[in-house]
Amino acid sequence: MRKITQISVNNFLNDSNYTNSNTCVIVNKFTNVVRLMLFGNVIAEKNIGEKSFKIRTCGYFSNTTKERLNGLPNVNISQKNYHWFLNGELWKGNDETINF
Repeated sequence: MRKITQISVNNFLNDSNYTNSNTCVIVNKFTNVVRLMLFGNVIAEKNIGEKSFKIRTCGYFSNTTKERLNGLPNVNISQKNYHWFLNGELWKGNDETINF
């Protein structure tokens, strides 16, 4: 796992702002929402203090998107014949709730 992924996921899970290159974590204390963003797209989102989060691809099935999402707990994305599988099930990249 890349260092930027480790740091961004750690900040996402600990409700802390972070920005580096194409990845950022934004904590909005007004709405109590934490967002993990890649190239300006929200790929993971959770409420502060919650033990679950939503993930999505925003239509980008890139290696970088897959790498960032795979850094999150209980997320295992693999690819076979151009299809993505989330925890062993075919996944189209739509919102998916993950408990951790």
